[in-house]
Amino acid sequence: MIGRGGRRAAETMGNKRPAALVTGGSRGIGRGVALALAQAGYNCVINYVSHAAAAEEVRRAAEQAGVGARCVQADISVSEDRRRLVEESYSAFGRIDVLVNNAGVAPNVRADILEAGEESFDRLIRTNLKGPYFLTQLVAQRMIGQVTSGGCEGGSKPKIVIISSISAYTASVNRGDYCISKAGLSMVVKLYASRLAEYGINVYEIRPGVIATDMTGPVKAKYDKLILEQDLTPIHRWGEPEDIGRAVVAIARDLLPFSTGQVIDVDGGFHLRRL
Repeated sequence: MIGRGGRRAAETMGNKRPAALVTGGSRGIGRGVALALAQAGYNCVINYVSHAAAAEEVRRAAEQAGVGARCVQADISVSEDRRRLVEESYSAFGRIDVLVNNAGVAPNVRADILEAGEESFDRLIRTNLKGPYFLTQLVAQRMIGQVTSGGCEGGSKPKIVIISSISAYTASVNRGDYCISKAGLSMVVKLYASRLAEYGINVYEIRPGVIATDMTGPVKAKYDKLILEQDLTPIHRWGEPEDIGRAVVAIARDLLPFSTGQVIDVDGGFHLRRL
């Protein structure tokens, strides 16, 4: 269903302001991304699954930046929900200029790969990999129409961002399902970047490191020690959702026009191999 805030959103439907769809936009990285895009002048569709109150809080904060915002409840692991999310997003603002595939889940229980069961694996693949793969397909089809019909204001083409993780290449044997799902997203980026280049639609992978969110809350003590005492990253601090938001805004503002399929590490330097 569409959240409150309909009047403000309706007032912006007919204007030429660019619009963004952020999945998993109610908390954590998604919240940081949605608010950064709102501050950059983008109308925002804030997708959420179950945290309606948190999504409404993000909507109100986005509207305070002077843009339109809608909350849309949808589970991206479900085909019907994906289609409804796209329809309601276009109904709200008539366009999607930036799709940010951020929604994802962690394992309910961290289990050694020699013992982990299929239920958790299937759940993570549905949400973290299959959902973004097919949501991107739906939105890309609309974006192609937007490009070919001349609906790109100022010559700026639509863009697609996929939020992956350092787990795309870092082996964690007690959450193999999560690592596999994030590694798969890296290939999703390459595939869509290759397919959409002819339309000028660039696709990017943002690879966060250790970011302070609800998901990392249970392991805060572990990473405090690794970051602050054991030199896990050259930049000695936790990442914040706003760090990811800034990277998305750089993409949205077309500051990387000659890059597609690119991995953007926002990880405090974790990816560096150091002796």
